[in-house]
Amino acid sequence: MTILDKTPEGPETGTTHATHKPARQSAQSGTDAGNRPPASNAFLDRFFHITKRGSTLAREFRGGLVTFFTMAYIVILNPLILGGFSADNAPTDVAGGWLSAAQVGAVTGLTAGVMTILFGLIANLPFGLAAGLGINSFLAVAVIQEVTWAEAMGLVVINGILIVLFGVTGARTAIFRAVPRELKAAITVGIGLFIAFIGFVDSGFVRSTAGGPPVQLGDNGSITSVPTLVFIVGLLLMGILVARKVQGGLLIGIVATTVLAAVVEAVFQIGPATEANPGGWHLNTPVLSGQLVSAPDLGLVGQFDLFGAFGRIGALAATMLVFTLVFTNFFDAMGTMTGLAKSAGVAHKDGTFPRLKSAFIVEGVGAVAGGATSGSSNTVYIDSAAGIGEGARTGLASVVTGVLFLGSMFLTPLTSVVPLEVAAAALVVVGAMMMAQIREIKFTKFAVALPAFLTIVTMPLSYSIANGIGVGFVSWVVIGAASGKAKKIHPLMWVVTAGFLVYFARGPVSALLGA
Repeated sequence: MTILDKTPEGPETGTTHATHKPARQSAQSGTDAGNRPPASNAFLDRFFHITKRGSTLAREFRGGLVTFFTMAYIVILNPLILGGFSADNAPTDVAGGWLSAAQVGAVTGLTAGVMTILFGLIANLPFGLAAGLGINSFLAVAVIQEVTWAEAMGLVVINGILIVLFGVTGARTAIFRAVPRELKAAITVGIGLFIAFIGFVDSGFVRSTAGGPPVQLGDNGSITSVPTLVFIVGLLLMGILVARKVQGGLLIGIVATTVLAAVVEAVFQIGPATEANPGGWHLNTPVLSGQLVSAPDLGLVGQFDLFGAFGRIGALAATMLVFTLVFTNFFDAMGTMTGLAKSAGVAHKDGTFPRLKSAFIVEGVGAVAGGATSGSSNTVYIDSAAGIGEGARTGLASVVTGVLFLGSMFLTPLTSVVPLEVAAAALVVVGAMMMAQIREIKFTKFAVALPAFLTIVTMPLSYSIANGIGVGFVSWVVIGAASGKAKKIHPLMWVVTAGFLVYFARGPVSALLGA
């Protein structure tokens, strides 16, 4: 039971991956052998509804491991985005301040671990939480050009408080329920396409071009780097294992491909990707070196200024920054949870899922916690789909992932062994799994087809879940109203669409308000 949401668990409908039991399996059916869970596991089974959701302890632990391995890059990447090792290689704020990469790495693991465990215990869903890549980049590139790091993190805390209030009052749940079923399905498909595109880009399989098309295959249309070749091998291996319904296929694939990457690095000495070495490993080089254990520096915890930005740049400018943070955080998480719940087979026919309100509230608390620790807003990660693809169906998998995140504070060298190219292969496989939801969209009705299509393609093309949802909302309302179906559109859809119009025009609006 949860202290936040008394919504009953079942019935739980939706799709489940072919390698797992149907989500409707009776709680009395027991484990894979058809017996009741052993007494030692009975408490976990009852608390997390493991057999009720057609899962097992083994699947939950494997799923938690896979989710961690596919998310572990954030412990390395977040410090590189927000901080550095000196003022010369770190984003500096208006006062010349900067964040230590070591400290950011420590609070990244701490906050992700605590919030993911909390989410698993309260929301009982297999979703991992960590610092959101969209918001941390926005902070490092735009926000600190106007305020200090402490003031920027204060804005993140305010953003989180507002999201929690939306969750507590039920406003967030009401908006979620107002979204048409077909649009929710399009969000899921769009996220699947988005994470597959992320995998292709992170692996170097798809690259930008200096001129001509925006993207291309590899380098000038060819696969030229060994790390990208390792990605392809990993993708095919994981695909084969999943197609053959091998239990633990994704985890086996990640471990095997990491071993392959380590052997390749030892033989060819490829090194990290740089301007001088564009064919190197992205983010993590698969080498285990140096000390394995180090004490984390948590000096950034509590280093935020809640209202400093309002005094520095004025109430209007600060409010627009908060508005941008809230909209990005709010709809990114909503879309991600929609897709993950459907992928896990725990979504109901209307797209809702068990403990919906609890999930929204805890995710909002993640934003508050991220700002309070200076690690940026924590939100649900689409990478959790990898663990779901491995069989995770309950919050026990999140607890496993969270514990590993806490351990990552002490084991950063071990965390960095899995190269980004290996995690990218898992994302592409999971993206393919999520595409199955496209069957719920009635493409024969163009008033449905166009908004759904725009939602799906905007996410990868603009590299933003929130943008895809916004385009879907606006096009659904405009086309529906112009087609004579205005009365069938939920009033909240109109309200949110108006908000998205402001969101999309926030640059000119901010300039106008500043004038």
